[in-house]
Amino acid sequence: MTEPTNNRLGWMLDNALQMPETLHAILLSADGLLMAHSQTITRDDADRHAAAMSGLQALARSTAEFCGGSISGWQQTVNEFAGGYVFLVAAGPGAYLAVSATERVDMEAVSFRLQELVQRLGKELTSPPRQGIGSRA
Repeated sequence: MTEPTNNRLGWMLDNALQMPETLHAILLSADGLLMAHSQTITRDDADRHAAAMSGLQALARSTAEFCGGSISGWQQTVNEFAGGYVFLVAAGPGAYLAVSATERVDMEAVSFRLQELVQRLGKELTSPPRQGIGSRA
């Protein structure tokens, strides 16, 4: 297994998983490309789930008007499965954060923690790279 060449935000995802009953976290682009992943998931699995989460967010966004909202008003999707939950939230322009958890997770606490993380990730995703670091003037 090879690690992503740039998983610089992986540590932030690992931090989010310090909540009890959380399992994995991935950060993905709107087109399904993996941007970062937690240490609890392999790169191959994270890539596969990023592609699936891209489809999930597209479906959720396109059905936002069902509850009176607009596509741009989509904020979060929570899917429940027999073994747990998947939380999918907007994490900045063209980026999404997905976290999986067991059925025993405190859903409200995870949702709150993810919104905090999204704020931090948004700053990282929109900060332009610094130029000229280490070069002589």
